[in-house]
Amino acid sequence: MLIAFNKPMNVLSQFTPEGKWRGLKDWIDVPGVYAAGRLDRDSEGLLLLTDDGRLQARITEPRAKMSKTYYALVEGRPSQDAINRLCEGVSLKDGPTRPAKVAELPAPDWLWPRDPPVRLRKTVPDAWLRLTITEGRNRQVRRMCAAVGLPCLRLIRTQIGDWTLDGLAPGQWRRIAP
Repeated sequence: MLIAFNKPMNVLSQFTPEGKWRGLKDWIDVPGVYAAGRLDRDSEGLLLLTDDGRLQARITEPRAKMSKTYYALVEGRPSQDAINRLCEGVSLKDGPTRPAKVAELPAPDWLWPRDPPVRLRKTVPDAWLRLTITEGRNRQVRRMCAAVGLPCLRLIRTQIGDWTLDGLAPGQWRRIAP
């Protein structure tokens, strides 16, 4: 079984809540499934859950190089140099990243309001980037954007491999074909 879940902001990628942070059990009442990978508490979007250990390993194993696509609202206007650096891979404290596919885009028209809203500053421009990576390090997209001078204000994962978030509102889930 494979489940696609649109994880809202401030929800943990685990079933057990911790402190003031809610867990997956508040939305998904399916026994025996576990998250295939993680999505940070302050990130939103596609989280896959499965009861199949081999599928979970295929999704999360770094050697598999399964692509993950994110939309990132960043503070500042990305220069061509910053985009090139992201595309080539950037050096982080835990080593260089693999090259990413990166494009600057207009704000997505399918975007839902975030709770709490993003705090934007009138004097500082912002931009949307679509990034596709083939790794899944801790807070990787946020750290990559920060490394090129573009702090991430909002991060939404929209795709893992061929599986997408299409049609799922925050907090909704559906069974999908593995």
